[in-house]
Amino acid sequence: MIPTEMIFGGGSPFGYDPNKVPRLGVIPRYAKDESEMRWFNVPGFNILHAINAWDEDDGNTIVMVAPNVLSVEHALERLDLVHNLVEKVRIDLKTGIVTRKPMSARNLDFGVINQGYVGKKNKYVYAAVGDPLPKISGVVKLDVSKGEREECIVATRLYGGACYGGEPIFVPKQPDNPEAEEDDGYVVSYVHDEKSGESRFLVMDAKSAHLEIVAAVKLPRRVPYGFHGLFVRKNELDKL
Repeated sequence: MIPTEMIFGGGSPFGYDPNKVPRLGVIPRYAKDESEMRWFNVPGFNILHAINAWDEDDGNTIVMVAPNVLSVEHALERLDLVHNLVEKVRIDLKTGIVTRKPMSARNLDFGVINQGYVGKKNKYVYAAVGDPLPKISGVVKLDVSKGEREECIVATRLYGGACYGGEPIFVPKQPDNPEAEEDDGYVVSYVHDEKSGESRFLVMDAKSAHLEIVAAVKLPRRVPYGFHGLFVRKNELDKL
């Protein structure tokens, strides 16, 4: 990060040094201090938006799912040249070996999951399709449990025409039901039609084969393209 260049020179807050090797840091949740941090070299792996991570049952392996930013030197300044490849990264704490597997060749970012699975082993990820970034032309559903050389995209919803959206959000139907299936819920996002000027709030069935649209609410004004949001239920708002 280079905040001075961004503040005083109008430049990017990011810097890229091709002579340095990207690393992942792992620290126990209840570590006493930074001396318990372990670093792992991961050449060519550049992340901005981690999706999820968990400990495997063997106690020796950490798995992380995250988009790898290819052509990271163009991040923020030339997003149209950036391609994000969602990868599953396995860190073997015993051997120190890091292995990586691409989930799909598509340009995907802003992946989200059922928030009840944060820090736990999950199966499904919903990610925005860059066409190219920063415009988002649709949403895909990934099954990250699939094996080697298998395409992990199991459902796709493209907005079509001149319609583009923002970061998807997963909303569980029964957030307080521990027996509910992981993908039993909805994927929601704002979508703007650049030809008609209309904006809509889309609600998609997260379990359906094509992320079917179950509701589309026409909005009185445009919601600007954006990312990093959250869904808040009415009963939670009422507590404020």
